[in-house]
Amino acid sequence: MNQLEDLDHDPAVSELKTVQDMARWCFSSMNQSDVYFGHGTDNAWDESVQLVLFTLALPWHSYDDFKQAGLLASERSRIVQNLHLRLVERVPLPYIFNVAWYCDLPFYVDERVLIPRSPIAELIKSRFDRWLENEPSKILDMCTGSGCIGIATAYQFRDAEVDLVDLSMDALEVAQQNIDDHNLSDRVFPIQSDLFSSIPDGVKYDLILANPPYVDQEDFDLMPNEFEHEPEMALLSGFDGMDAPKQILLNAARYLSDDGVFVMEVGYSMQNLEAAFPGVKFKWLKFENGGDGVFVMTRKELIENQQLIAEACKEA
Repeated sequence: MNQLEDLDHDPAVSELKTVQDMARWCFSSMNQSDVYFGHGTDNAWDESVQLVLFTLALPWHSYDDFKQAGLLASERSRIVQNLHLRLVERVPLPYIFNVAWYCDLPFYVDERVLIPRSPIAELIKSRFDRWLENEPSKILDMCTGSGCIGIATAYQFRDAEVDLVDLSMDALEVAQQNIDDHNLSDRVFPIQSDLFSSIPDGVKYDLILANPPYVDQEDFDLMPNEFEHEPEMALLSGFDGMDAPKQILLNAARYLSDDGVFVMEVGYSMQNLEAAFPGVKFKWLKFENGGDGVFVMTRKELIENQQLIAEACKEA
């Protein structure tokens, strides 16, 4: 019998008695599959442990405390059902349990939004200490999705107002749920806008964070099946992945305060961005915890490069 095709009827399941037994069995099953990791974990063991613990409504860090605990038949059955979703239907773990952790904070997620994974988290945790001269009072999270970047930043800067901008009303509904869950409705605000189009002239931000769609068509066509559960409009951005990044870069300076800082992620499309804007020198950041394709620019640097940016966008 193929475990991956008929997990519900695997006779071995009835012989597995403890949390550790189920975690080991999930681990073996994942090792026999072509499942992709990268939506919260990067290996089969961590994914297996999280699947078992979350199914049992146990804290993600409690495996050692409960690994010898016995399981009810109904609990084993739920674990099998969730493993089926993960391996056969290729649903990423955060969508199965509707939770993802970002900057050590829990966020509600479903298939209306991307699963949080941006390396910008490292900058948030450091409070952008290399870049911000003053404490920001107004922050923009562009293409916010679940709202995780903006909300995590609001935790770091507790006197700041944060606008969460997205074109998708579905995404903004998720962001609003996360605003409410984190009790931040007094200073974190969702805004529906096609990039900057609905933000009034004259509004200035001390910090703009942008994690827009940036996947090019070739990479999109080659993405693992897990990505089919994420919204296409949050991933694909034209043939070269640059449709949204170009427009954000072109307009960001207008919405920055004099000492404002602009941060944008374009991931593995960083070469496409450099090709789209020849002559513009991007400061690509190095992250201790991994991740590529994030650059920082001050408003002054954006202004200095504005002619080059405008010419490149005009020629596109």
